[in-house]
Amino acid sequence: MGWLRRLYPFTAEQSVNLLSEFGPLITLFVVNALYGVTAGIWSLIVTTLIALIVMWVVLRRLPIFALIAGGITLIFSGISLYYNDPMWVQLKVTLFNAVFAIFLGVGLAMKKNFFKYTFEKTFHYTQEGWDRFTRSFIVLFLFLAAANEAIRLGFWHSNQYNLFGWQTDGLNIWVMFKVVIVMPLTGVYAWVMTRMLQRHTLLAPDAAAQSGHARGYSA
Repeated sequence: MGWLRRLYPFTAEQSVNLLSEFGPLITLFVVNALYGVTAGIWSLIVTTLIALIVMWVVLRRLPIFALIAGGITLIFSGISLYYNDPMWVQLKVTLFNAVFAIFLGVGLAMKKNFFKYTFEKTFHYTQEGWDRFTRSFIVLFLFLAAANEAIRLGFWHSNQYNLFGWQTDGLNIWVMFKVVIVMPLTGVYAWVMTRMLQRHTLLAPDAAAQSGHARGYSA
């Protein structure tokens, strides 16, 4: 199974996180196309709740990043339903990415690496590795925030557009952008960064302890 691990280096937790992020968006795309915006937003709320439950069942806990993202999604979806305007769901992505990038940057400036604190039980990197990983994702989050605004403002959700001969609204174009471009980009980016950071990998604490114990016996 080593070849599979090289091709797909993500853990079960990372895989569940990716599915929980983009599964609700795919549902939003399908339901919005079939039944309209209001039904689409309700489907986003329901599938986000389901995703959080699945994470709890599979991982026996709720990862802090997924919990924050899911909570914000529920809040902005509720606002969209209240005002009957899906713009709030779209705007949530811009605000989340921008604010999180700033949060990560402030953390680095204060010598507090959020990713290290959150994922150090899953990944074991040197401090330099964690800092590089975090800086790279600050750049990614800022890029995604700018790209999200460009698509949101360029394709207004209530307008109809002809996309390669297919008539659809701006909301579905935005969802397609998230699913077809952002999802693969994020996955490939995380994969590349994980591979690059292998040079900064440390032994897991239990493996390091076993290694030291073995050296003690050999001495």
